[in-house]
Amino acid sequence: MIIELKKFGTTLTSRQSGKEALLAFRPILNLVPANEKIEIDFSGVNTFTPSWGDEFLTSLQNEYRERFFLKESFNLSVKATIEILEETNEIKFQIKK
Repeated sequence: MIIELKKFGTTLTSRQSGKEALLAFRPILNLVPANEKIEIDFSGVNTFTPSWGDEFLTSLQNEYRERFFLKESFNLSVKATIEILEETNEIKFQIKK
């Protein structure tokens, strides 16, 4: 399954909206087969902050672990946020090129 974050907007900034996005998407995630990978696509996202990312990405990383991937992004906001989340939460996201 590929999750296109642009469906949640192009400016993903608040912790509350990240939490709401995950809750809104949860019913779809519950339908994903146990062996299917989950990939995050950042295409079309302009601004991506650690607070939004922590609520959405970190939660999914903790739940799906080895099945969870981030598509490579050249957006500096996305790259910086991923680095901050990895350092703060002591995790390493799998990046798919």
